[in-house]
Amino acid sequence: MASGTSNPSAHSVNLSTLKDAATLVGLTGGIGSGKSAIAERLASYGASIVDSDVIAHQITSTGGSAIEPIRERFGSEFIQADGALDRKKMRVLVFEDPHSRKALEAITHPLIRTKAIEQARLAVENQAPYIVFVVPLLLESSDWLQFIDHVVVADCSEAMQIQRVMERNDLTRQEVESILQAQATRTERLAQADTVVKNMGSLEDLAEQVRLLHQKILQIRKS
Repeated sequence: MASGTSNPSAHSVNLSTLKDAATLVGLTGGIGSGKSAIAERLASYGASIVDSDVIAHQITSTGGSAIEPIRERFGSEFIQADGALDRKKMRVLVFEDPHSRKALEAITHPLIRTKAIEQARLAVENQAPYIVFVVPLLLESSDWLQFIDHVVVADCSEAMQIQRVMERNDLTRQEVESILQAQATRTERLAQADTVVKNMGSLEDLAEQVRLLHQKILQIRKS
């Protein structure tokens, strides 16, 4: 996930320090590929999970740190009566206008990155066995990727992604396809993966893959 912060060097130092203190895992994959399911299972083994989507939701909820910058840039019509971002209205705008998408990212990405680093530093203090950054656009951002020890890609077919997201998020096929077009392709993700978790079968199969992944990650600091 790209960062447009006004002081990137400070954030880089923090990530570099974290890399020296703990194993940093990057978990990515296209929308609907099952990143959250994998992260939940890794958390059950004691991993600390830092989820950029969760943070994004927090900073655009009522009282979130992104609300006023969004109001100033896009106008009050994009803020709901309860003070939260009107996500549906913003989604329509950024799908239709790439410049607006970049403007939104310029606001949210630095805030997400800062919060992610704060959470990761706390995980180090709490001696988590490793830290998993769940970042949909991990592979599109050198700001994240250069500090990651192990890249995990959640993988499934594009048809399955579209079906899952349409059912889960109540989006149209066109909306889901627009999201997919903004992300790295399946081929590009797989080419950069250290581990691929196939999420196209049973929950039991997924659980076994994650168990083996956990064991593999634990060996990184020892090697």
